[in-house]
Amino acid sequence: MSRRSITAVIIMTVLLGCSGGDETAGNSDAGVTIMTFNVENLFDNVDDPGKADETYLAIEAKQAPAHIEACNEIEVAAWRNLCLNLDWSDAAIDYKLRVVGEAILQVGDGRGPDIIAFQEVENAAILNRLRDEHLADAGYSPAILIEGQDLRGIDVGFLSRLPLVGEPRHHGIEFPDHPDRQDDTRGVLEASFELPDGSVLTGFAVHFPAPFHPIEMREHAYRHLNELRNAVPDTHHVFAAGDFNTPKREMEGTPILDDLVRPGWTIAHELCAGCKGTNYWARGDSWSFLDTILFSPARGENATWRIRADSVRVANGSPGQVNADGTPRRFSDEPLGGVSDHWPLVMTLEPVKNKSL
Repeated sequence: MSRRSITAVIIMTVLLGCSGGDETAGNSDAGVTIMTFNVENLFDNVDDPGKADETYLAIEAKQAPAHIEACNEIEVAAWRNLCLNLDWSDAAIDYKLRVVGEAILQVGDGRGPDIIAFQEVENAAILNRLRDEHLADAGYSPAILIEGQDLRGIDVGFLSRLPLVGEPRHHGIEFPDHPDRQDDTRGVLEASFELPDGSVLTGFAVHFPAPFHPIEMREHAYRHLNELRNAVPDTHHVFAAGDFNTPKREMEGTPILDDLVRPGWTIAHELCAGCKGTNYWARGDSWSFLDTILFSPARGENATWRIRADSVRVANGSPGQVNADGTPRRFSDEPLGGVSDHWPLVMTLEPVKNKSL
């Protein structure tokens, strides 16, 4: 049965303080909050034909010789071990959904952000389970998720409280110079929302090629995003949120930000005072903002919203998000613990009351 489907949703988020202080979200005075959250493999445990999701099955389903043989073909030892031994049981899924929900609800006085851009979600059904079972009081519409091409089946999606404007669209990204890596990439999800003053906010949820892929693939993805932004009507405010997979060495050691990002976007994490990053690479002992939010106001006299400078924060104050050494605590099944190897980033948009500012 085909998994190609669209489901709708909306959300945003507010947070003050790198360890979880927050504000009230959801009206034009308090602003509109946006969160990006790579939830690290939010899968169901049903085998999806045509997708390499065999790792995310209950251990009882992993005893068949065919499964063991397929796992043993995985070259990376850590991934092979997960394929063979991870027990993605109903209890593990229930735990994962609960702690992801807790991480979201640390924002907005327990109500969550207004818009959330998710990465590494398998399908709309599991995202709607999160909404229905752990975010029921947050007022989110049904999930927005359009199936992409990633071989493992991970997709980007939105949850939102703001009214949806028009139909969401999925924009695939072709990498003609790297056809052998195409299946390990995701497209861009576009959805537009109505802001409290009636203006339109267009959002792009992204998950760019991972750092082990050539930098040229990320550069190509940024160019693709810029083309999408340029196609949006001048009256729309625009944000792009997600896992851009651009490590610190590329942000600081290459012209990728100056050439492809800063000309058209404000980079939210550059306003995050005292924040080290959203992801930690132990082998290189390095923090990076793999996850960030970009904002581009409406053009000309329509620029009536902006980022509230003191609002940009890493949301890492929920139980289970932090290791003893202060790094993100990824999910573990034995024993159940952790949340994700990424921390969410949050920012607030506010109306511009004095346009001379």
